[in-house]
Amino acid sequence: MDVRDIYGVGGRDQGRAGLPWKLAIAHVVSSLKAGDAERVVVDLAALQRAAGHDVTVIAVADEPDGPLAEHLRRRGVEVQLLPKRRGFDVSMTARLVALFRARGASLVHAHNQLPLVYAAPAGWLHRVPVVHTKHGASEDLQGRRWLRSAAAAFVDAHVAVSRPTAEALVSQGQVSAEKLHVIASGVDLSRFAPDPVARARVRAELGISQQAWVLGSVARLSAVNNNALLLRAAAQALPEGGRLLLVGDGPERARLIALAHELGLSGRALFVSRRHRMPQMLAALDVFAVSSISEGLPLAVLEAMAAGLPVVATAVGGVPTALTDGYTGFLVPSGDAEALAARLTELRDDPALAARMGRYGRKVTLQRYSAARMVERYMDLYTLLLVRRLHRGMPAVRPSDLLAYARGSCFVQRAFGVSEAAEAPGGGWGAPRSDAAASARPRSPIALSI
Repeated sequence: MDVRDIYGVGGRDQGRAGLPWKLAIAHVVSSLKAGDAERVVVDLAALQRAAGHDVTVIAVADEPDGPLAEHLRRRGVEVQLLPKRRGFDVSMTARLVALFRARGASLVHAHNQLPLVYAAPAGWLHRVPVVHTKHGASEDLQGRRWLRSAAAAFVDAHVAVSRPTAEALVSQGQVSAEKLHVIASGVDLSRFAPDPVARARVRAELGISQQAWVLGSVARLSAVNNNALLLRAAAQALPEGGRLLLVGDGPERARLIALAHELGLSGRALFVSRRHRMPQMLAALDVFAVSSISEGLPLAVLEAMAAGLPVVATAVGGVPTALTDGYTGFLVPSGDAEALAARLTELRDDPALAARMGRYGRKVTLQRYSAARMVERYMDLYTLLLVRRLHRGMPAVRPSDLLAYARGSCFVQRAFGVSEAAEAPGGGWGAPRSDAAASARPRSPIALSI
């Protein structure tokens, strides 16, 4: 069986059904902290909003707020924080149903495992298509597999961000192959390019010589990213006066600082929080490295390539689908500090090779990994699901309507934890609306028909 037939989303050459209507799209994420999945959602939601659709991003973790919320609001995307209770929140699905109904959502898009568990059944109850994107590895793969499998039954289409991620999902029995597609993550390429001015400024701010050779990585400091491997390789590869920048925070920070001291990297390994904008931080580097033991399709690799940097990365997950060994960088075995150090040293000693790989990497990223391309492919998938749903026909009454009727109109306010008096002018999802405001708001033909 052709893998593309299972995983592929029809491209332009297969004919595209354009969207003549305005959709109300509900993206559901765990939180709005600066992770890869959340940053993908920011670009996806913002570009969908710019195309004229109503887009809301709902965060459902017990601590859902984060710096990306303001990024979304500035780009015209509505943000709703719906914190779940500790443990398994039996009320969350009903609260999401109320949100979807109040806003007239025409499609629900869940990102990663926690949103899948709650948003997939809520979208099914609201009787709209449900899309689930798997952005990377699940750190509690065994503990919640049964719960994810149950929630997956309510999903119309699963998306993996790389072919290896898709194959792993099928082999582990997590999703049905017939529902599975591959759509590569994309980055806002307008933000990433070689920038000599930013390079000089960031190096000056961090106290790094303009002539120093600087190796860097942008990743959460966690076990799955194996930042310790990069420290051990850097201890071998850094020249005198060289620096290692580890950009990110996480539970391994204190242990990694201690390891850097043990390896003799004190003063040469700099641990930097995400206080700089990523494009400017990348501009300060000479080589980018990834040492993870598991990945989907890391945005950091795509952003580094777009910034014109050569990349040395462990050959895990979807990394080899983006990085061509010997052309745009080097791939090394996971866990092999000596191999990683050897490739870093090769790029350190051959600036012409490093520059050539950086140019090739930027060219590949511009051609294949733009955010605009990613959005186009998701809209193709949305169109397929919506048209399929429209042709099937739907019941006249949604379960979400029955739920709201049974529990009374005040349920919406209770679901949000707000009262009419506390609601801000203009409201949000679940806000009381006048008849005039409700009738004035554009609705998609799909929403009206069901």
